[in-house]
Amino acid sequence: MNDVLMIVGMALITWMIRATVFVLGDRLVFPPLVRTALGFVPVTVLTAIIVPMAVSPHGGGAELTWRNPQLIGALAAVAVSALTKRPLLTIAVGLAVFFVWQALLPTLLPTLLPK
Repeated sequence: MNDVLMIVGMALITWMIRATVFVLGDRLVFPPLVRTALGFVPVTVLTAIIVPMAVSPHGGGAELTWRNPQLIGALAAVAVSALTKRPLLTIAVGLAVFFVWQALLPTLLPTLLPK
C-alpha cells in the first residue's frame, strides 16, 4: 500500500506543478538565469538515463570493454553528434552500430580470444 500511496503522491505533485505553470501562463516570468538553466534540463535528463544503461547494461559494475555493444553504440553516437550535429543521423548511426556490433560479437569473439 505504501508503494501505491507514493506513486499517487508523486503523480499529484507532478500534476500540481504542471497545472500551476499552465494556469499562470504568461504571468509567470522566470529570470534569465532560470530560463537558461531550464534549457539544459532535457539534455541532463537524457544523459542521466542513457549513460548508466550504456556503461552498465546488466546492472552490475561498469563494463568498459569492447564487448559491450551498448557502450560501442553510444560512443559512435557521440562521435556522429559531435561531428554532424544532426540528431536523426546520430540516432540512426548509434542504433546501427549497436545492432551490428551485437550481431557480430558472437562470431568475432571466438576468433579474437586466445585459446
